[in-house]
Amino acid sequence: MSTLTSQPSVLATRRGKLTLALLAAVAFLDFVDGPIVNVALPSIRHALHFSVQGLQWVPSAYLLTYGGLMLLGGRAADLFGRRRVLLAGVVVIGVASLIGGFAQTSGVLIGARLAQGVGAALSLPAALSILTTTFSEGKDRNAALGAWGAVGGLASAAGVLLGGVLTAGPGWRWVMFVNPVAVPLVLVGIFRLIGREGPRPRVQNLDVGGAVLVTAGMLLLVYALVKAPDVGWGKTRTIAELAGAAALLVAFVVNELRVKNPLAPLSIFRINGLGFADATQLIGFVGFLAIFFFLTLYMQNVLGYSALHTGLAYLPLTLVAIVGAGVGSQALNRVGTRPLMFVGALITAGGIFWLSRIPVHGSYVSDLLPGMLLVGLGITPMFVAVATAANAGVPADKAGLAASLLNASQQLGGALGLAILTAVATSQTHHQLAAHSSPSHALVSGFQHALFIGAIFLVAAAFIALRATNTRGEQSAHQALEAVPEPAAP
Repeated sequence: MSTLTSQPSVLATRRGKLTLALLAAVAFLDFVDGPIVNVALPSIRHALHFSVQGLQWVPSAYLLTYGGLMLLGGRAADLFGRRRVLLAGVVVIGVASLIGGFAQTSGVLIGARLAQGVGAALSLPAALSILTTTFSEGKDRNAALGAWGAVGGLASAAGVLLGGVLTAGPGWRWVMFVNPVAVPLVLVGIFRLIGREGPRPRVQNLDVGGAVLVTAGMLLLVYALVKAPDVGWGKTRTIAELAGAAALLVAFVVNELRVKNPLAPLSIFRINGLGFADATQLIGFVGFLAIFFFLTLYMQNVLGYSALHTGLAYLPLTLVAIVGAGVGSQALNRVGTRPLMFVGALITAGGIFWLSRIPVHGSYVSDLLPGMLLVGLGITPMFVAVATAANAGVPADKAGLAASLLNASQQLGGALGLAILTAVATSQTHHQLAAHSSPSHALVSGFQHALFIGAIFLVAAAFIALRATNTRGEQSAHQALEAVPEPAAP
């Protein structure tokens, strides 16, 4: 057990700090590409003549390929090299964003967003697995995952902020041009800071069937969740799509149990806490991510905020989230992951509950700001703890898979939350309109109900977190490592 504690601190070196900054930058680019377009949607619709139904595919196309290909991207990083897959993903993001920025038709922009999602599905799990294999468990990894968790929490708020500033300033196309400006710098960092990988052993009996099944299942599941609010949850089409996705994913599990070299070895779930940490992330994101959708609509459609005003309104949440991430990474070594996930989720639930009380004639200072501050204070410590718990004790050759499972739970949670909470909001709004409420009252009532349900999901995430292993400091790291069964000899 002395080997782990005697390892020198990589994070204490200049190269270690720069590597962490680089990986955090990759994560930020991937995370921010979802919310950054939301405030720009009215401008995009006007410029490219989108239909109302077609416009939803600007955010949804990214989510579809991002969530649908995440497991495949993570396992590809393990099998073919994390640096190679990271480079490929970042290049795809840059090229796709450049094409999207110059798009003159709606079809080209949607195609670019689909490609952006492919790039993110490749680069994000590769970046997280490089982080977990570069920084040893204990204080180094806790600090590194603290930065990663901060990026995860910040990107949602910062994306809306940047989207508002850019749309009101140079125009909506700069929402897409952010990546082409940043990607060359990221590529230089990868070449200089991420070491070349030696020749990889040839993958024998590649699980092509598993890759096809999981990719098709995930794509169909995310597609069904994205379309359900418009099509209707009880419609035959939605039920058939969800049943088809379930059948494909069940077939994938059966396939993984039978093949010699599975794409996603299910033995990874024997690692204590990984499953419950991922479940905490999934359920937490059901309630968390949708708040930006509803609050943005509330500020613009009810309070009459401009795109710039809406973006700036999220600035306090962003700043408090930075503080929360720092507090969370420091607290990990004292209290461990389980209490931090539990308390962070409850604080976030309290903030969303406060926001669920928004009135028609609302005030930013009294009705929005307190809830936003609570959300920012709670969500980043929760992210830090979840990322730490989900990666504790994961063998190096499964780091990409563990990273993709964590990030897939985030994307599925976001898609599921938007689908469920939008259905709740729409149903309540229609009910109020049928009762002859004013359009503004009906709309706000729908937002209130959706946000209240979102708070309940965060409470549920808090109690799921109590089942996760409490990873704390180096002793727990050793225990987590010892809990992993030795791989069978080939």
